[in-house]
Amino acid sequence: MAEPYLGNPGRTSEILRKYNISAKKKYGQNFLIDAGALEGIIEAAGVTKDDFVLEIGPGIGTLTQYLAARARKVCAVEIDRSLLPILEDTLNDWDNVEVVPGDILKTDIGEIAERENGGRPIKVVANLPYYITTPIILGLFESRAPMESMTVMVQKEVADRMQAGPGSKIYGALSLVVQYHSEPRIDFIVHPNSFLPQPGVDSAVVTLKRHRQPPVEVKDEKLLFDLIRASFNQRRKKLSNGIANFAGFSFSRGEAEEALKRAGVSPTIRGEALDLGQFAKIADTLYEIRAEKQQ
Repeated sequence: MAEPYLGNPGRTSEILRKYNISAKKKYGQNFLIDAGALEGIIEAAGVTKDDFVLEIGPGIGTLTQYLAARARKVCAVEIDRSLLPILEDTLNDWDNVEVVPGDILKTDIGEIAERENGGRPIKVVANLPYYITTPIILGLFESRAPMESMTVMVQKEVADRMQAGPGSKIYGALSLVVQYHSEPRIDFIVHPNSFLPQPGVDSAVVTLKRHRQPPVEVKDEKLLFDLIRASFNQRRKKLSNGIANFAGFSFSRGEAEEALKRAGVSPTIRGEALDLGQFAKIADTLYEIRAEKQQ
């Protein structure tokens, strides 16, 4: 099988010149030109010949080449159709890659996993566009598609937020939702000079290993996630106000305060002070109050 070659800056520049293209800001494109970082992503993801891998945003096929050299099969979803002829060229030496034109947020990942991997958990590996990182990660979790893990390149600041705990200034909805679904691990940092063009921030490769079972049990998962959103929509306000003001809820301030009281939480608490277990407890008390209202 062919060896990957696009980790070489010269070869990447050659492809860009050949097709007279440059990175598009609207798609958050930055081409990775660091062979060490590319090998590191493959190692962090633990890709083997048994794996089916879903890649998001292959660009000109740089990471795709490294994945194809190690995986059983790679399915790469690319939103920028102008890159399709380039991918046909750069991936010509690998017969285990399928490029799917489309938006990952509108792609049926469960159907792909069923068709290509018999419904068994897949691995997701990607150098994510930074402007849409959070919607992609949350969308993948919410899709309920069978996933073993996600290994993704993101802004270092976003990777730090995924691991943050209560009381931290960067702790928020992303921290809680990621930790509900997975165990986040920062694998290594990638500096701007590893990209063409260079981004203005450090990046991090982070692996999100999917929990077999969430670390907390709740009566209504959607209610939990709505509660988390409500608490950080108005971060500096009391949680009871956030619940009462959240458009997706129909709880009064009195009902919100009652829920906090039943959950053993101070009525003046802010969401940023609560851990996932406490959010689950409050969500369950809101569920009970809602059920009582409907009786």
